[in-house]
Amino acid sequence: MLESETEENFASQGRPDWIPLADSTKRSRLKRNNGSSLLQILQDRGILGASVAGDSGDDWAMISAGGAASDYALIQQVGGTIERAPYSTKTRLRTDAKGNLLRQPKDKRLAVFASDSHKRVRESWSEVGPYSVDIPARPYLPFYGSVEDATLQPQAEVKLIAIAIRFLEAPFA
Repeated sequence: MLESETEENFASQGRPDWIPLADSTKRSRLKRNNGSSLLQILQDRGILGASVAGDSGDDWAMISAGGAASDYALIQQVGGTIERAPYSTKTRLRTDAKGNLLRQPKDKRLAVFASDSHKRVRESWSEVGPYSVDIPARPYLPFYGSVEDATLQPQAEVKLIAIAIRFLEAPFA
């Protein structure tokens, strides 16, 4: 039941509705996916959804998301701020035989990035300063609130109570 409620949260974009994607995220996904509209919240590559697992015993049940997605899973569930430290990055741009930068066909103002296999390149280093990113809570598991003080979503609570009633009534049926 907990796994199916989690799947329903993904399918319905949250219950209650999740905060929409930022315009910058939408543009990035459209560009990366060649214009196809993959704009479902928390469903870019499917890693988070695939990491969700349920387990149960005679007197307990649990749902969790972990593995490689554990840090990402937690901040999506409860929200928070990601602090990025400053770093240096190398940019490689393609050049022609004379050393001139190659330009994008559709926009001549933009250069063409070079992969490691390209021989004719112009390299430069850039410094990126520290920054932070605020991630809104998008509770995809069937509870919300802090990890220490979680509350079941109403839909999950109703189904859990129905399961408990069926269990309690079974000996008398």
